[in-house]
Amino acid sequence: MQQQYEPVEARTAARPARILVVDDDPTVAEVVAGYLDRAGHLVDRADDGPTALTRAEAHRPDLVVLDLMLPGMDGLEVCRRLRARGPVPVVMLTARGDEEDRILGLEVGADDYVTKPFSPRELVLRVESVLRRTRPQAASPARPLGAAGLTVDPAARRAAKHGTELALTLREFDLLSFFLRHPGRAFSREDLMREVWGWDFGDLSTVTVHVRRLRGKVEDDPARPRLIQTVWGVGYRFGTDAGETS
Repeated sequence: MQQQYEPVEARTAARPARILVVDDDPTVAEVVAGYLDRAGHLVDRADDGPTALTRAEAHRPDLVVLDLMLPGMDGLEVCRRLRARGPVPVVMLTARGDEEDRILGLEVGADDYVTKPFSPRELVLRVESVLRRTRPQAASPARPLGAAGLTVDPAARRAAKHGTELALTLREFDLLSFFLRHPGRAFSREDLMREVWGWDFGDLSTVTVHVRRLRGKVEDDPARPRLIQTVWGVGYRFGTDAGETS
């Protein structure tokens, strides 16, 4: 029987995060692990896909830093298998600059990506940004949200459509929650990147990919979206009136 990951929300916020670094380049892996270790995290390493899956099953990680180009089983397949076991956050590393490779990583469930060569400090910031959104917070939980048949429980990090639970990635959940908090208001991709994920920099195609994936899960007809509407020349807005056009 395949082991399921413990829900991120059930873990205590006090303990250090356990991070699995998967890269077949020993120099890159050593540098990344060193920076994450100095940032206070517990770091495990693997240099190929099968080893990564074995380590992840033996010691459930809070986050995986995963190279796209791995021998034998590439990072996309590793990411798919990790995500099939449970909602473990994944930050993808890629030596390629092609947009297609970055988008593929996001579409299989990666929560963020960093293109090689990269600043190890930037990678640590990206990792900690993802961890902040996925680990329990000390503040009082936000109240549940709902509109147009969609419901979101921020405390439990659960979302549903007409009572049926939605399988959302961490970033998709954050994006849907943000839209439900601001119905009818248009936001640019820059706004969404900053307000939803706290980034002041990054590739705007990340937002486009997450909007497309979220539409595929919440819209009755993703090709003719009624809820997450495109505002030409601006960005996107959430419209609760099903009669509105996208």
